Amino acid sequence: MDALVEIEREQDQQPVTAVISHLVKRGREQDYERWLRDISVVAQQFEGHQGVSFIRPQSGICPEYVIILKFDRYTNLKQWLQSDVRRSWLAKAKPLIQRDETIEVLTGLETWFTLPGKPMQLPPARYKMVIVTGLAVFTIANLLNYTLTPFLAGLPTLLRSLLFSFLSVSLLTYIVMPRLTKLLYRWLYPRQAST
Repeated sequence: MDALVEIEREQDQQPVTAVISHLVKRGREQDYERWLRDISVVAQQFEGHQGVSFIRPQSGICPEYVIILKFDRYTNLKQWLQSDVRRSWLAKAKPLIQRDETIEVLTGLETWFTLPGKPMQLPPARYKMVIVTGLAVFTIANLLNYTLTPFLAGLPTLLRSLLFSFLSVSLLTYIVMPRLTKLLYRWLYPRQAST
């Protein structure tokens, strides 16, 4: 049980993103924009807040606003999402939106699909993330196996496996995935790439 608590504690040290969607009533967009600006200022006062971005409706067809909210860890995000302050702000938004908000919390693969210098946006379709990540892992694993095995052959199997794992994850996180995301941007984000 202690190991499980430790794993949860370690996972809570990771940045987390919440993607919140609101369908705004027609004719209430300006009021909603004002509300959005004000609640964003309030959210910044909560511990661990790392920024907020918005995706405004692209056309008059669907009046969906997407709020992308980043916190340094899940417990801090949870404090904001469950706070009385936020609840009172949501009550003010009730007359402005068509239905209750939807919230999706991203902590896994989705975080590999963000580009520095680009505004936050919804993650790509999950099947696209699986394809890109699978190809990247396959390539890295085979390259590392081919290039490093001759040098590490004398090490115990578990230690060699641990080294390969850490090298693979490091390369994926800091080098491969950012470049692949940039290279495949038009395919991963077809709507944003065309605007």
